[in-house]
Amino acid sequence: MLKTLDLYIIKKYLGTFFFTMLLITMIALVVDFPERIDKFLNGPMTLKEILVDYYLNFIPWINGLLWPLFALMAVIFFTSRMAKDTEFVALLSAGTSYYRILVPYLIAGSIITLIHMYSNNVIIPISTKIKGEFENKYLRESQKKILSDNVFFYLNPNTVAYFRYYRKRDTSALDFRMEDYVSNKLSQVLVADQIKLKREPNTWTISDYYIRRINNHSEELIVKKGASLDTVLNLYPNDFIHYDNLPLLLTSRQMRNYIEYEKQKGLSSATKLNVELQRRNADPVSIIFLTILGFAIAARKSREGLGWNLALGVAIGGLYIVASKFSITYANSVDIDPVLAVWMPNILFGIISVILLVKGQK
Repeated sequence: MLKTLDLYIIKKYLGTFFFTMLLITMIALVVDFPERIDKFLNGPMTLKEILVDYYLNFIPWINGLLWPLFALMAVIFFTSRMAKDTEFVALLSAGTSYYRILVPYLIAGSIITLIHMYSNNVIIPISTKIKGEFENKYLRESQKKILSDNVFFYLNPNTVAYFRYYRKRDTSALDFRMEDYVSNKLSQVLVADQIKLKREPNTWTISDYYIRRINNHSEELIVKKGASLDTVLNLYPNDFIHYDNLPLLLTSRQMRNYIEYEKQKGLSSATKLNVELQRRNADPVSIIFLTILGFAIAARKSREGLGWNLALGVAIGGLYIVASKFSITYANSVDIDPVLAVWMPNILFGIISVILLVKGQK
């Protein structure tokens, strides 16, 4: 059962947090608008598209990046005020333990964490997709890229397809090679000069081809020069299209399905998707650790006052963001478990927060 103390601190935490969020969001909008105003005035976009498609979806995107920092600043701000007004002295003198005071902080931090986790996995990807489509159309070059040179796919676990060159304009690929394996041994090779999409979604015409069949120590060669073959392959035109910002455009459920599909095709972007999936859960959990860290810093009355605590909080929050971005870059560029890489800043700051909490109690 929550007591008056719990409700008092939870109200202060949430109130300060959402006020900080509103204030910094307004600052972000004010900073972003002058950078875009020339393109807004000279571009073909309508006022409705600017306000609804871009700025309405800009708000959840910027907040998704900064909620951990907002939480840390909010805790330091109102906790420093409480320490300055000697409220903690009164609580401790009344027999309330240091760790008991932390309980409502954790409750409020957990509420924000759950909201942030749901937003990161569902709401923000949907809004970011709309914002990204607006940016690709009006503000910058498209993030879409076509896989065109030396491409290979796994059509199934035992079949590999290779293309020397893919042409988007007529949905055809040159120098096609398809290898079938049985018990990890090559059983058949099909080589063709060209493969072209005949009918949606995945009926292809293979032209000027030959088939080499391998059976133990014997081989069979079937040459079909000048002939064509229509066949259904587990290969679709969209397989050749990749988006640089794809991890930001999918909900977590869509991302899990897409990761499985990418693994079946043998494509490398599954690593980036796994990293993004871990980040969406790691960032919200960091709010808990930063709440503890902010409480440990600000709960003691300081001669330097509120300004020093806030400056220290911003520095720590900035350090966390830098560490988080570094871990994501490291996970994408090095062969390391994405779970370990993305969660490493949380582990590090979790240890620091516990150490400061114990020292603060003493």
